[in-house]
Amino acid sequence: MQFNINNLFTEALPADPNFENSRRQVMQGYYSFVTPKETAAPQVLHVSDEMLNALGISEEEAESKEFLEVFTGNAVLPNTHPYAMLYGGHQFGHWAGQLGDGRAINLFEIDNDNKHWALQLKGAGETPYSRSADGLAVLRSSIREYLMSEAMHHLGIPTTRALSLALTGDSVLRDVMYDGNPAYEKGAVVCRVAPSFLRFGNYQIFTSRNDIEGLQKLVDFTIENYFPELGAPSKENYLKFFAEVSERTLEMIIHWQRVGFVHGVMNTDNMSILGLTIDYGPYGWLEGFDWGWTPNTTDRQHKRYRYGNQPNIGLWNLYQLANALYPLVEEADGFEEILDRYKEDYAKRSFQMMTDKLGLDAPEESDLQLIADLEECLQATETDMTIFFRKLADFKKDTSVDGLTLIWEAFYTAEEISEKTQNQWKHWFQAYATRLQQDQQSDEARKKAMNATNPKYVLRNYMAQLAIDAADKGDYSLIDELYQLLKKPYDDQPEYEKWFAKRPEWARDKVGCSMLSCSS
Repeated sequence: MQFNINNLFTEALPADPNFENSRRQVMQGYYSFVTPKETAAPQVLHVSDEMLNALGISEEEAESKEFLEVFTGNAVLPNTHPYAMLYGGHQFGHWAGQLGDGRAINLFEIDNDNKHWALQLKGAGETPYSRSADGLAVLRSSIREYLMSEAMHHLGIPTTRALSLALTGDSVLRDVMYDGNPAYEKGAVVCRVAPSFLRFGNYQIFTSRNDIEGLQKLVDFTIENYFPELGAPSKENYLKFFAEVSERTLEMIIHWQRVGFVHGVMNTDNMSILGLTIDYGPYGWLEGFDWGWTPNTTDRQHKRYRYGNQPNIGLWNLYQLANALYPLVEEADGFEEILDRYKEDYAKRSFQMMTDKLGLDAPEESDLQLIADLEECLQATETDMTIFFRKLADFKKDTSVDGLTLIWEAFYTAEEISEKTQNQWKHWFQAYATRLQQDQQSDEARKKAMNATNPKYVLRNYMAQLAIDAADKGDYSLIDELYQLLKKPYDDQPEYEKWFAKRPEWARDKVGCSMLSCSS
């Protein structure tokens, strides 16, 4: 394999001078050189054809021994030096100090087709930042990350990508639900790809140590390489940089809300400086529409990272980034103005997103009530968010189609719906029909627009769990089936109609299908 190596990060910024791979506080440098752990019997299970093309790797090369060795950690490309990044972060609202790449090892960076990519292995062994962990990953979490990275891209959501999924041949001890019942599982590794894996926490750690010179060097590097359109680093452009990060963060979260994705662990060390969805751990999808739902067992009590709170957490995290960048500007007004703009823009963009989901051609202020009434209906009985919005596209403004009958399939316990709730829905459909009649677009045009906004297929947790269960038995075909399905989430794809279905009842409380731990 021949790559155009361009290690921006390690060539511009100094390394930790201590080459010992021991768990410790790293007080110098931006990263530590490490070597991935050799694996016992590596086996590539799946490779993203799209990322092969993006990285300039041929299909023949992807089937080579070199590819297998490099992307499972058993070999290092000549003239490259794998490393783990230093960062800190707030976890569940509390400053956690040094964190860093505890189970991710960056292999190298390349340029291809005028794009820059950093490649890293997740689950490749311990680093100085592993704390009390082993730096490894297991098959179930790796399948979830691999499929989800690619699925989110095709949903039109900014995300890190995934090149490959492989078994290591090693056994890894994990306590899935943190309940004192650890068991050995199949080890696995994913090659993750992104323009950069820089996080809010990369900047926070330097401010927390009062290393303003180190902070400025990192911010200047980031602007010069990833935000060059802002111009040369300066106080004014540090604020422009923060404004751009704020805008990208909001755009990402609006997309999450649009499709019903819940990240599950929005700590500041899991927030990409490029506005990418990063770190697929205990994520989940809304099955029944529920503002208060979180997939994370660790968050079960306080539900900090629940679906309805994601925009607020995005803002909270931006406040922490503003605090980290403040020493470079030393004036609060500019940061406060940008943070206030986030709040204003969220209100506008959330409204626009909901009117798009409803297919309203010319949104007006009175639509806020229509949206609020709909959200009440959705929560009156357990209603599948994905199926509801997809079915809604078939509603006719002349009311020739009965709305309640149309969406009946989206209800989880339709037989228990009270007459009061049915009337509530009927009133809403009457209001919706009246509102649609004010728009000029045809039913067909509205349906097309709605179906481009509301996906038909998402990677529900039970779907991923079925792939995991099959893979545990040596059957990897479902991984590829879901990978192919999720390439076209907005298309009807009749051959995959079985996946356009509510969560099965067996999955309601099954581990991996409802609540997940941070080891997921």
